[in-house]
Amino acid sequence: MSHYIPHGNLRVNETLHAFIEKQVLPGTHIESGTFWSGFDALLEKLIPENQRLLEQRDALQAKLDEYHQTHQPFNFSDYKQFLLDIDYLKPQPSPFTISTANVDKEIASIAGPQLVVPINNARYAINAANARWGSLYDAAYGTDVISDENGAEKTGTYNPVRGQKVVAFAKTWLDTIAPLKQGSHNDVIEYRLEDESLVILLASGASTTLQDSQQFVGYQGDLTNPSAILLRHHGLHAEIQLDKTHPIGNADAAGVKDVLLESAITTIMDCEDSVAAVDAEDKTLVYQNWLGLMKGTLSTEVKKGDKTFRRTLNPDRDYISPSKQTFSLSGRSLMFVRNVGHLMTSDAILFDNKPIPEGIMDGVITSLIALHDLKGNSQYNNSRTGSIYIVKPKMHGPEEVAFSNRLFTDIEALLSLPKDTIKMGIMDEERRTSVNLAACIAEAKSRVVFINTGFLDRTGDEIHTSMYAGAFAPKAELKQMPWITAYEKANVVTGLASGLGGRAQIGKGMWPVPDNMADMMKTKIGHPQSGASTAWVPSPTAATLHALHYHDVNVASLQSSLKDTHFDGIDDILTIPLLNESTPLSKAFIEREIDNNVQGILGYVVRWVHQGIGCSKVPDINHVGLMEDRATLRISSQHLANWLMHGIITKEQVEAALHKMAALVDEQNTADSEYKPMMPNPEETTAFQAAYALIFEGHTQPNGYTEPLLHAKRREEKASN
Repeated sequence: MSHYIPHGNLRVNETLHAFIEKQVLPGTHIESGTFWSGFDALLEKLIPENQRLLEQRDALQAKLDEYHQTHQPFNFSDYKQFLLDIDYLKPQPSPFTISTANVDKEIASIAGPQLVVPINNARYAINAANARWGSLYDAAYGTDVISDENGAEKTGTYNPVRGQKVVAFAKTWLDTIAPLKQGSHNDVIEYRLEDESLVILLASGASTTLQDSQQFVGYQGDLTNPSAILLRHHGLHAEIQLDKTHPIGNADAAGVKDVLLESAITTIMDCEDSVAAVDAEDKTLVYQNWLGLMKGTLSTEVKKGDKTFRRTLNPDRDYISPSKQTFSLSGRSLMFVRNVGHLMTSDAILFDNKPIPEGIMDGVITSLIALHDLKGNSQYNNSRTGSIYIVKPKMHGPEEVAFSNRLFTDIEALLSLPKDTIKMGIMDEERRTSVNLAACIAEAKSRVVFINTGFLDRTGDEIHTSMYAGAFAPKAELKQMPWITAYEKANVVTGLASGLGGRAQIGKGMWPVPDNMADMMKTKIGHPQSGASTAWVPSPTAATLHALHYHDVNVASLQSSLKDTHFDGIDDILTIPLLNESTPLSKAFIEREIDNNVQGILGYVVRWVHQGIGCSKVPDINHVGLMEDRATLRISSQHLANWLMHGIITKEQVEAALHKMAALVDEQNTADSEYKPMMPNPEETTAFQAAYALIFEGHTQPNGYTEPLLHAKRREEKASN
């Protein structure tokens, strides 16, 4: 039984209360009584508004459902006018430019990769923060970017053949981003510093330097014996590390032991889709890890083989400029924190004996914790401009963005912060946001620092919004249809037209296959080529490799050329991606589609519900590991719910697939000693029950979200243990 501490209309779970009182408030210069009374007043003001917005979602959905049930055959012009009439589709705002100020350069002006990690996993969080710098040699050696051909296989011990291919790969890349006036980095026998210049000696005996001498910006070590050469290109840094005593450096003519790349420029520490946090105990862990990041104290014990060590946040990197001035670069990724959306409530705090909106709680507590960064209570800085960066997901349209803006304003007043200290990331992942994106940005134009796109959540909402319109196309086809192309392009164009270039990030979605980096390198360059300044990657290794794309593409220059582009794509975005009924689906295809969706749901849910794992590499039906979070679950459950509604599949087919795939998922997890199998009686397990409900109750879930069912089943599982 939970125990609560009273504060006015509030009752605060004792675990969370003790954490805030003993660990968070000290050092913030905010008195306990002031904080709790201010929090109380904020909730009294904003809870009714939060509830009104959720009721508006339901009312709009009911109108959409009725429209699609009564307007067949479908007429697009009539449909578009209907969306205007019900205020789903808003008029475009007058032209504007965002005015966001005090934005750190990692967000405003540096284009590069972005990590998203579950904040309740301290090891992942530290690794992500430390992924600001990554070894190109390690990233290439350990992935399929370097082929196994001609004796270059990855072996248990170091393979010098593979090592030489890695070195050639890295030095060829150096030729691309830091070309020499003469020769190649492959031919270098010495990097030497003379006066304020970098002099490079070649095997031929010739002396050369960089084509652009301004790219040499610093070094480490002695002037006569540097240990690192720092280069800059497109705002990103690369460090050529020199050490002839190192096994790799000793085998290299120039003594190069590695090339270190500035990699994950920013990281989103996630309280939302990648996290299973269902009660006060879980939420307190989330907040504890955020506090550790903001105070620079987070650490975790790591075991590798027979060795155990403690991993902590990396310090800044110190250099000497060519003019002999010392300077430093951040050793850590700049951190956002992603709060939850408006839907869920949490009984970690009660207001008038009712659970409070979790998104409001996240906003208040994560901002309170971030005060430690702003007040210098850490050995490190996150923001050097005095800002707090919060990504706000799952907002439906401009009114909900305006509500988050008011919430942030009230939090600033509560914490005695200047207006617009709290910056907002707007995730363009709901249909009502996509079709009104400019109006959404306008509602937060003084604090917006981030917009992005995401196929999975966006498609899940697409299906739920138009559930009654007809059967949707197969998932693989949805990615190729006009609506998604228009959505991706309109996001960039709208962001640039709103003045985000040079002030805020425009982001793209996740590469989901962490073990397939060769294909990522072929595909993901499309993100910077679209004008996006960041994109999500599934690991620090992927961040290092994806960083190469931002050296290949000058995003700032590209954005400048695109800023006057006119494109809203609204008609394509509103075109519902339904099944082409003139091309019937075969029985075998339908069965594969069911199995694929069901296996994905079970593979994710069984870890979420039974083990509290919100994000992990989950084997798909073909045993390929995919980085999964709740967005995957949303699209799969909504797709099956839609096909059930329109008779493409039957309840009996789905139930048979659930049993068959439960056995497969159990088999895929046999190596996990903590895994709780579903077979032989899957109906008796809470994970199977959750998956079943997500599919067969999918059309009635609010906006197709999975959280209500997942939270209920996870709490049930925790109570039974």
